[in-house]
Amino acid sequence: MSQNSLQNRVAVITGGARGIGLAAAKRMLESGASVALWDLDAARLEQSRQQLEALGKVTAHALDLTDLAAVEKAAEDTVQQHGKVDILVNNAGITGGNAVTWELDPAVWQQVVQTNLMAPYYTCRVLVPAMLKNGYGRIVNIASIAGKEGNPNASHYSASKAGLIGLTKSLGKELAERNILVNAITPAAARTEIFDSMSQEHIDYMLSKIPMKRFLAVDEAASMICWLASEECAFSTGAVFDLSGGRATY
Repeated sequence: MSQNSLQNRVAVITGGARGIGLAAAKRMLESGASVALWDLDAARLEQSRQQLEALGKVTAHALDLTDLAAVEKAAEDTVQQHGKVDILVNNAGITGGNAVTWELDPAVWQQVVQTNLMAPYYTCRVLVPAMLKNGYGRIVNIASIAGKEGNPNASHYSASKAGLIGLTKSLGKELAERNILVNAITPAAARTEIFDSMSQEHIDYMLSKIPMKRFLAVDEAASMICWLASEECAFSTGAVFDLSGGRATY
């Protein structure tokens, strides 16, 4: 991908204050885009904005992505500050801890689904009309290999990511003739702060399933995200791209 392949594009990255979202923001800025970071953690957002500001225009928007009104306000603020939105990366997500399905707290199950599935629906609901108006858009949903295979002791997370894959395929078909492409990636685990909410047993299980015998690097994810967010991705939509170190079987 050429260094300036995202020149003059504006990207919204949810969960952009850390991990894969932050790595994607850095790569996009280096490729010529402007970036709006959307995240719940206001302090970490500001820290990340300062870290990135030397690379290009970056704004920070603290919000609860499970609150539709807050998403609408963030979208208004982003368009006001950047002029438009060309790219949406739905990266924010939580694991909700680990337990067998019948022992998971229903409130935790609901929180995981709200964060991992309802929030991407809200961001798409709010930002797709602006993309339609401009006649261009790229949406990249960060799902998980768990959404394809179903990890034991993580039914809430697996189900939410499977739902995100379904949303990707439906929305991709709806927008296929409108120059707005919608794709998902299904990474195996990356060693980010999300590991803090997992048991060591579950972390060991995930590593044991990866033929490459290592976790995903966030820069590797950022590279795939940025290609999917670029004009170079021109004939893939409603598709799922694996970053699983050989784990995926379909």
